[in-house]
Amino acid sequence: MSGNTVYLGLGLVAPREGVRWIKAATSIGFFCLGSWFFAHFHRFLSPRRRWVLVASFGLQLLLIVFAAVIVTWFYDPSNQLSWTIIVPIASVAFQSSGQAVTSRALQYPGLTSVVLTSIYCDLFSDPKLFSFSNVERNRRTAAPVSLLIGAMAGGVWAHSSIGLAGALWTAVFLKALVVVAWMFWKADPEEA
Repeated sequence: MSGNTVYLGLGLVAPREGVRWIKAATSIGFFCLGSWFFAHFHRFLSPRRRWVLVASFGLQLLLIVFAAVIVTWFYDPSNQLSWTIIVPIASVAFQSSGQAVTSRALQYPGLTSVVLTSIYCDLFSDPKLFSFSNVERNRRTAAPVSLLIGAMAGGVWAHSSIGLAGALWTAVFLKALVVVAWMFWKADPEEA
C-alpha cells in the first residue's frame, strides 16, 4: 500500500494528469475494508482453527478467481476506469489483506508480504543478522526476495501473450495450493 499511497498523493495534487490515483485509492480503500473484514472474521471464529484458515484462504481464492474471470473474458483496456479494471483491483486488494491479517492471527507479523519497509528495518537491525542459525532473519529475507521474484514473474507475464489474465490464473493456482496445504497442516497439540 506504500506505492499506492504515493500514487494517491501525486494524483490528488494533479488529478487531471492521469487515473492511476483513482486505482490507488480503490486499492487502499478495499485493502482497508478487507483488513477490517478478515480481522473480525478471525477474531469471531477463532483465528487458529484449521477450518477458519481454510475458509479465509478459500474466500481469498474466490476473490482472485473473480478478478481472473473478469480480466480473462471482459477486460477492456481502452477505458482505464471501466469496471473491468476497477473491480479486479478492488477484489485483489480486498483478498490480499487476508494474508496480512492471517500472519498476525498466527503470531508471525514478520511474514506478511505487504509491509516490506518494516521487514527491511527488522532484518538489517537484527543483532544476529550474520548468525549461522537465525530463523527470523531467514523469514525476513524470504519475504522481500519472494515478492521481488513474484513481481519479476508478473512483469514477464504482463509483457507476454498470457498477460495479466495469466498472472491472475497463476495466483489462483498458488492460492489453491495454500488452501489445500491448510487442510493437511499438522495441528498444534492442545494446551493443557
